[in-house]
Amino acid sequence: MKYLAASCLLAASATSQAALINFTGEIEYHNDVVYTYFTLNQDTNNVRVWTDSFQSGDNFDPITALWSGDGNLIAQNDDDDSINPDTQTYYDSGFNLSFLEAGDYIFTVATYNNFASGNSLSDGFNFDGQNPIPLADWDQPANDVNMGPNWSVWLDGADSASNPGADDPVAVPEPGTLALIATGLLGLGLRRRKQA
Repeated sequence: MKYLAASCLLAASATSQAALINFTGEIEYHNDVVYTYFTLNQDTNNVRVWTDSFQSGDNFDPITALWSGDGNLIAQNDDDDSINPDTQTYYDSGFNLSFLEAGDYIFTVATYNNFASGNSLSDGFNFDGQNPIPLADWDQPANDVNMGPNWSVWLDGADSASNPGADDPVAVPEPGTLALIATGLLGLGLRRRKQA
């Protein structure tokens, strides 16, 4: 019984490294860009990164981009709410990647029409040279005035992640991880009961 419990706890700890991670925060100006950094320790299948910021028009319309750790553009997306339909609404975006090599990556979220200016992060974004306009005063293209400032970024499959502008990050355990932990605790409980 103790081997079963130990095995379950070991498996749970190994699985929990690739938890579902959520960062949230607020932007102030129309040309702000949110940077989320993440790492994959090994080649990984089924990596998802997305934003569910829009919330059916409560907040700004986001543009997302995925960059290699050295700042090369991998992909850019305006609208794709199919990454996680449970949390996303129209105009949200992100990436569902069937394969991603081990390494460091950057996921950016900007306001609509503030696309990357080139294929390198050092090229900047379309709104970089503009005077910052408070989001409350900005008439966002294809949307409205006074769009909300809240952003939300999700990562599924990353081994570690950081976002310097975020509120406190929340790691959400995978359902499989919770099941393994519960099995391990059940095994420990049965072992204690048997010894008593």
